[in-house]
Amino acid sequence: MNKFRILVVDDEESLCEILKFNLERAGYDVITKHSAESALALDLAQFDLMILDVMMGELSGFGLAKIVREREDTATTPIIFCSALDGESDKIKGLDIGADDYISKPFSVAEVLARVRSVLRRSQRSTPPQDEGTIVYNTLELNTQRKRCTIAGEEISLTRKEFEILALLLKSRGTILSREQIMQHAWSGEIVLDRTIDVNITRMRKKLGEYGNNIITRTGYGYGFEA
Repeated sequence: MNKFRILVVDDEESLCEILKFNLERAGYDVITKHSAESALALDLAQFDLMILDVMMGELSGFGLAKIVREREDTATTPIIFCSALDGESDKIKGLDIGADDYISKPFSVAEVLARVRSVLRRSQRSTPPQDEGTIVYNTLELNTQRKRCTIAGEEISLTRKEFEILALLLKSRGTILSREQIMQHAWSGEIVLDRTIDVNITRMRKKLGEYGNNIITRTGYGYGFEA
């Protein structure tokens, strides 16, 4: 199962910790920042949802949300405002900027979790179909036309064989592929040893960082990519 990545931006450190603890308990991957400026230093395209306070330093949550909405790579990223500004005009302003929900402080953790689930469900239903030339798993993306692999927008240097193996495993997620199947796909008639496949996969795992753990071995059967 994919872990949704959530960014929480609030200048109240204790509140960030409470949200982080409870969201992670619910199965989400959470990053917290205490200012809009520090949030902008991140690769915002890696997040599936942003939870933003409004009143923060020089750049407010409203200002941050406007920047997020203006950027092509984050224009559709769901946003939830959590703010002590609970007037009707504040909520309308937040929703007009493009927020998907607005929660007034103080709030219960149960309410936040319910709103997060609801917003993520809506965003998943409205996600446009993938480009046929692109294979995506969370922040790992393979462009099969340009032969390019990126993680959170950063290019990963793979050899031709590594790229072909990874593309096959990603297209066949949840299925264990035999060495013969991998060999036929990546080497296409060439004579190679089983050990050659093992070496390529070991090297590829190291390059993929955390995603290397998704490539599993089933002794006596082969390899697969486990979501």
